[in-house]
Amino acid sequence: MPNGISITDQLEPHEWSNEETAAYEAAIEAINGAVGAYSAVISAEEAKAAPDQSVIEDARAAQAQLAREREGLHSSDREQIAAARARYAQLAREVLAGIA
Repeated sequence: MPNGISITDQLEPHEWSNEETAAYEAAIEAINGAVGAYSAVISAEEAKAAPDQSVIEDARAAQAQLAREREGLHSSDREQIAAARARYAQLAREVLAGIA
């Protein structure tokens, strides 16, 4: 905090319904699940006798992209939240299936 003001002090107030809160948290968890799936890819690759560094780098890049996308979620955008929940849950399954 260079000027002593936190980012949260600058946020506008927002009333969340229980439904919005649960949906937003589920979307965040879906993204976190995808990040975790890429962590499993990294771990599996690093455990190999001759790890492929490009696989590790690609997985880390995917994790960074997911972090940016997580930051871009808007709790009040129901369509975005619903799409994120479905998309990232599916992505996590696909990534994990690739290392099974």
